[in-house]
Amino acid sequence: MPNSMELTKHDIDVGPAMQDDSEFVSLVTSAITKRPEASTLHSQAETRSESFIWWIKILISSISAVAVVLVLLKWGVPFLFEKVLVPMMQWEATAFGRPVLAVVLVTSLAIFPVFLIPSGPSMWLAGMIFGYGLGFVIIMVGTTIGMILPYLLGLLFRDRIHQWLQRWPDKAAMLRLAAEGSWFHQFRVVALFRVSPFPYTIFNYAVVVTSMTFWPYLWGSIAGMVPEAFLYIYTGRLIRTFADVKYGNHHLTWVEIVYNVISFIVAIITIVAFTVYAKRAFEELKRAEAKEDREEETSVTRIQMETLSLERPPRYMVV
Repeated sequence: MPNSMELTKHDIDVGPAMQDDSEFVSLVTSAITKRPEASTLHSQAETRSESFIWWIKILISSISAVAVVLVLLKWGVPFLFEKVLVPMMQWEATAFGRPVLAVVLVTSLAIFPVFLIPSGPSMWLAGMIFGYGLGFVIIMVGTTIGMILPYLLGLLFRDRIHQWLQRWPDKAAMLRLAAEGSWFHQFRVVALFRVSPFPYTIFNYAVVVTSMTFWPYLWGSIAGMVPEAFLYIYTGRLIRTFADVKYGNHHLTWVEIVYNVISFIVAIITIVAFTVYAKRAFEELKRAEAKEDREEETSVTRIQMETLSLERPPRYMVV
């Protein structure tokens, strides 16, 4: 009989405590279950908003680009031809031989990125003077050296570059994506940086603050420069064709006109396609990283809740 009374009292004391613990665990489990769902919905809403804003920016940028092109065609291009391109082509035809000019272009493509100077004019000249074959070799040799030198110099000023990048956390986060993962992942992200609007002259220095190794940086940079090299060569050849038509005795046939128009459209589509592809690839990398962060946060929260549940002081006494 005493045993029966003790058991009854024990059941009475334990019951509410177990009920409280059950409610506590239920609330914790419910909170943990609902948090990923809410985070997923919030992430989807942010993705839609960012996509809409991005398309608006593309539309505004396209309209602005068309306006700039019209202004350049009206006033800028004639001035460029008369005062810069034609004198430059006449000068290079008489002042240098082709071998010396090739060395000059390679040197400029190697040195300009060190001082954050755009290399576009040198690439145009390579296309205008040497064409697709030798011009491509000159561009790739010069730009490869121009990617190695800033990387090596950046290693000497790594701390200063790290402090400088803290002013732009978004750019720093994108650079951190490039250094994560396997060799192929780093190679792919670096190639995407080369075809994206991210300034590659800054990227050459900024990449040293990440954990990326040298070889995926080098080969990814070379792979990403290949389409850009051909675009610059094509643009240079097109500029030379216009110069010959306007200031020379050359007259375009209908076949040449159709060819130039189609190739120009293809070049524009290629630039837009590469930009869109790079943008989507970066967005996928960001979403994957955000998902991993949420899963890690959820796991840590679950462990903390389980620890709190086990460490709760007992509310009953066994008699």
